[in-house]
Amino acid sequence: MKKLLKNKLALSGAAIILIMSVFAVFAPFVSPYQPDEIEIGSYLLAPTSEHLLGTDMLGRDLFSRMAYGARISLSVGLISVSIAVIIGVFLGSIAGFYGGRIDVFIMRFVDIMLCFPNIFLILALVALLEPSIMIIMAVIGLTSWMGISRLVRAEILSLKERDFVLAARASGVSNLKIIARHLVPNAIGPVIVSATLGVAAAILVESSLSFLGIGVQPPTPSWGNILMDAKSSLGIAWWMTLFPGLSIFITVLGYNLLGEGLRDILIPKN
Repeated sequence: MKKLLKNKLALSGAAIILIMSVFAVFAPFVSPYQPDEIEIGSYLLAPTSEHLLGTDMLGRDLFSRMAYGARISLSVGLISVSIAVIIGVFLGSIAGFYGGRIDVFIMRFVDIMLCFPNIFLILALVALLEPSIMIIMAVIGLTSWMGISRLVRAEILSLKERDFVLAARASGVSNLKIIARHLVPNAIGPVIVSATLGVAAAILVESSLSFLGIGVQPPTPSWGNILMDAKSSLGIAWWMTLFPGLSIFITVLGYNLLGEGLRDILIPKN
């Protein structure tokens, strides 16, 4: 914690994430309108005191849609990365600890998964399934665990020959308990860094899918489909693209700064 408080990168990223998270959690309280509320005669209004970020082509308040969209975008990022971490830690720890054929089988499966370009694999899965928030979370998580599994495997390979593991084995502790209680907690540093950076990547993927029309479906707002709605009014309503694009940029920057800061703290170079 002392190192975290001294690290300007991590603090800057954490501050950005905290602000965005509060904005998302308290969306019903900070939003002056419902996200799908249509105000007749208020089409494509520029930002004013009544509509802080303007309105869209249907007369919906952009600030309210941005607030509720933050909930969707941040939730997709966090939950999809949680899925990836669970799968990656499980497979990586099993491969690293047992080695042999199990390690070969798991790592060749990882290699096969890495052969497919991630975005094309996601597009194919989403196209086959009905687009929804839960499907988007699951698909991103199921296609993002390979790097984490490699990190955990590498850490487990170096840790399993340490004295504390040998002592646990001599005491009769089962293999699963050694993995869960001794190895995974000591290998979690790189995983935290990778997961933090992964949230930023997941937010970008969700925004890209929603922008293409195969992600979160209207009328549910997300930053990606708000940008998609802005395509038809790009030349006359600058606020429709500026504010959601800026929100995505700032949030992704926040997670990247936090991830870089945590890397300096949790993975010392010396």
